[in-house]
Amino acid sequence: MKPVRVARRLRRSSTNAEQKLWSRLRNRQLRGLKFRRQMPIGRYVADFACIEGRIVIEVDGGQHLAAAEADQLRSRAIEAAGYIVVRFRNDEVLANIDAVMAEIEGVAAARA
Repeated sequence: MKPVRVARRLRRSSTNAEQKLWSRLRNRQLRGLKFRRQMPIGRYVADFACIEGRIVIEVDGGQHLAAAEADQLRSRAIEAAGYIVVRFRNDEVLANIDAVMAEIEGVAAARA
């Protein structure tokens, strides 16, 4: 399946953690940066991406524990496209969104 079709399907079936993080990233709420949800980058689909800041944010559920090697390959491919990849677990986002946002803020400030 093409990345664009996958992205559309993923947008319709986002997790609670993705919805919570999206509510804090959308509409340029973070440093005026525009984030996109489920954005294709090469053959992969990033959970959240900021083109101008070259930042990708991945929110990983339990299935990612078994797919650590695949996640590393994915991160390297996205980094090769010029992005920095920041990963959070679903439980981190759900339990402490303010700490997650502070970390993203720090990455965005460093990339400015």
